[in-house]
Amino acid sequence: MLSIADPRLLTLLSHQNWTPKMPIFTATPPPSLGSVPTHISFLSHLLTGPDVSSSSSSCSLLIPYSSVSKVSHKFLGRRRPLVCAASEVSSKAFERPDREAGQAAAAARALQEAAASPDAIRLARRSADWKAARNYNDGRLIYEGRIEGFNNGGLLVRFRTLVGFLPFPQLSPSHFCTEPRRSPQEVARSLTGSLISVKVIQVDEEKRKLIFSEKEAVWSKFSDQVNIGDIFEGKVGSLEDYGAFVHLRFPDGLYHLTGLVHVSEVSWDLVQDVRDILTEGDEVRVKVLSIDREKARMTLSIKQLEEDPLLETLDKVIPQEGADSSDSLSNSDSSNIEPLPGLETIFEELLKENGIGDVRITRQGFEKRVVSQDLQLWLSNAPATNQKFTLLARAGRQVQEIQLTTSLDQEGIKKALQRVLERVP
Repeated sequence: MLSIADPRLLTLLSHQNWTPKMPIFTATPPPSLGSVPTHISFLSHLLTGPDVSSSSSSCSLLIPYSSVSKVSHKFLGRRRPLVCAASEVSSKAFERPDREAGQAAAAARALQEAAASPDAIRLARRSADWKAARNYNDGRLIYEGRIEGFNNGGLLVRFRTLVGFLPFPQLSPSHFCTEPRRSPQEVARSLTGSLISVKVIQVDEEKRKLIFSEKEAVWSKFSDQVNIGDIFEGKVGSLEDYGAFVHLRFPDGLYHLTGLVHVSEVSWDLVQDVRDILTEGDEVRVKVLSIDREKARMTLSIKQLEEDPLLETLDKVIPQEGADSSDSLSNSDSSNIEPLPGLETIFEELLKENGIGDVRITRQGFEKRVVSQDLQLWLSNAPATNQKFTLLARAGRQVQEIQLTTSLDQEGIKKALQRVLERVP
């Protein structure tokens, strides 16, 4: 029990530095005590000022509830303090605040402490903004931020109280497919101060890393307008060993999305290095082969929009109507036709393929011009009839028609022929 005359309370109150505004309780000593004791008179002066007479029979002691609580925690552990200065103390003076009033007081104290600490406010806001960035990343949401500057690697984008990084490779291709062509720094300089739609692709609060992508935001907006088999005008972007990236032009005239043309889809001819065929900035037509909407990727083809040079017939190479003697077709006995150099080895290898029963030359002809001195094999574009399929062998001006007896379809024959040509030197 802590008495109001206890020197510990006197010491505590003397260090509180608070100015009372109204009394908490009034203590009146019983007649048996006579005059007010000296220590209570001292408290009266301490708490209410020098106006109060030390000989007064009663004193108004202004003890805030918070001070009592501090006494409790500092001197009495966790026991509820009991303040008593006389025999008659109003019980209402010591009623604890109800729960709602206590919560309101705690909130008020928290606000006061925050108001007194700007650093705490900034830390709280930044923590909340990192959490918001993670939510944008998890939800794949689009954020519109202002570009505040740039460096050699990309743009600096404001995200609430944070500043994130937008690498140049993550910009939409529409910024670069312009005439005249601009460098990344020129593009960045023109965009500084403007708003840009981006997606958060990486968040690391501990490493203070926040990375954006405009490409992914643009993909969300325009990918639904693309379907497999669609044909687009495009512009060649970067070239890699494995293929070329092509930017697709949309009806608004801008290049919003980018797809990959694999080196095998650049040309029907064998391409060792895509840089031998394409140059950055070239305008091409492409066909959409596949779309991965989850990974924001699509594959394109240039050669699918060109006629397969292997799909030919002898009648197309050498038209019969109006043909002169130099462009004639010979229907003589195949036994009298000497195979073009290298054909006999190919015939032997073809007969080793499953599904091919017989290979023979049926007729030959001569073209007006030399296509190539090297031996070339072309597939007919006509489907197999009664298990008969036609190949063309060409070298110089000479063209020979070869008939296969096979159970394979056109695609199966093409694969078989490719395997054979890989085996033949």
